Amino acid sequence: MSVGRDEEDTRRFVEQTAVLFADLGVPRMSARVLMTLMASEERGLTAGRLAELLAVSPAAISGAVRYLAQVGLVGRESVPGSRSDLYVLPDDTWYAAAVTKQGMFTRIIAATERGTWALGGPGTRAGARIAEMRDFFGFAQQEMADVLDRWKALRARSLPPVPRQG
Repeated sequence: MSVGRDEEDTRRFVEQTAVLFADLGVPRMSARVLMTLMASEERGLTAGRLAELLAVSPAAISGAVRYLAQVGLVGRESVPGSRSDLYVLPDDTWYAAAVTKQGMFTRIIAATERGTWALGGPGTRAGARIAEMRDFFGFAQQEMADVLDRWKALRARSLPPVPRQG
């Protein structure tokens, strides 16, 4: 049942949810841009439109979308006949972001493996701490891979796809 969109409630939702993401370490403007894209009925939004909706400068949007692109939460497409880009969410946004994080875990594991031995091996205090870090990220990476597999299976069985605009 659709009851109609309330723009004021939507703005409050965007801002309140952005604060939650900021509390998790996402830069505040990036969180605001992300939630504005999530709450939009449009397929994507230009930097100009995002700046207008959030009452900020285009420069603030530029930095925010750069961060979001780095973590796999937003993509950029050219707008035919325009110098503007359209910022869009990937299909299955959170899955895509988690897959991006998997690559970061791999890099952390490799760095901590080297670091363990640079610090004298796991028999030293510092080496043991770094080895524990390596082991934790290895465990987290495997668990996340399992979670992602289960998510794909669940999504395929029971969740309707998000409607996309052409």
